[in-house]
Amino acid sequence: MKEPSELTRLAERIALLEARLTRAEQTTRNLQGLLDRQIRRSWRAKFEPKLWQFFQYPPRVLRPPSVYDELTPPTNAPRIAIVTPTFNDAKYLQATIDSVLAQRYPNLTYLIQDGGSTDGTVELLKSYGSKIAWHSEQDTGQGNAINRGFGRISGEIMAYLNSDDILLPGTLAYVAHAFQADLSIDVVYAHRIFIDESGLETGRCVLPPHDERTVKWADFIPQETLFWRRKVWEKVGPFDENFHFALDWDFILRAQASGFRFKRLPRFLGCFRVHDEQKTTAMMEVGHNEQRHLRRIHLGRDPTGPEVDRAIRPYLRRHVLFHRLYKLKLLNY
Repeated sequence: MKEPSELTRLAERIALLEARLTRAEQTTRNLQGLLDRQIRRSWRAKFEPKLWQFFQYPPRVLRPPSVYDELTPPTNAPRIAIVTPTFNDAKYLQATIDSVLAQRYPNLTYLIQDGGSTDGTVELLKSYGSKIAWHSEQDTGQGNAINRGFGRISGEIMAYLNSDDILLPGTLAYVAHAFQADLSIDVVYAHRIFIDESGLETGRCVLPPHDERTVKWADFIPQETLFWRRKVWEKVGPFDENFHFALDWDFILRAQASGFRFKRLPRFLGCFRVHDEQKTTAMMEVGHNEQRHLRRIHLGRDPTGPEVDRAIRPYLRRHVLFHRLYKLKLLNY
């Protein structure tokens, strides 16, 4: 028979083991709960709108489909006029210019309108020699720079490309084919890719067909993919220079109100670069004020935030559906 002291020590060991087992079970439950929450969050994330979600996955090398660059321009390619407004953006400007020149489009007129940069932009522009046209002079902002640019060049198809964004290979040929294939289309845009400061891809945004009702409530059109016929510019241009954030949304709304037909093309056309210095980040309050102003004009009142959310919810659901179908490879772009 064991001595009482030995029984006591055995009981203490058993109690210690039970305590350890209890802690292990609690830790297991905590870890399982954390895992379940992560799974639920991950599952929800699959169905969250990607419209303004710039960082969807770790940065990776941008690899557009090889077929993008294989498309040739149409016979009798229409003249395309592109203006790039810039000011002290030499860090990204070269990638923008190179993405346009790499299009190898035979009937392109391209002009960089610089606002008097002092960061090496002019030296960069000079290094291209006769490959590009450019002017460097003080202006009153982005809208003024774009209008000055289009005062110097013209084309049957027009667009502006900001000096930190880029076009994907074959974009101009694709746009030219789209306009020639459907003469009823006046304005086109398409899906976008998000890139970081280094040009690495951080996300994609697949859009449903154009919704003329929703665009009155929120600007979902990727500006770097926007192209329009010259007749649109002749009727509703130039850009309103009073806008510093929403000038493209104002142009879009005026064009739609004038009866011009929009179409979302089934392709990725351009990349939107996300970085700390960009206007989208630095001028949020200005942007909110301009957006409220445009809603008052086109909706007749200044809706509340919840009203805006409810109004755009059906469009966002369609956007999520198209994006998921693309991720599942049921839609190919």
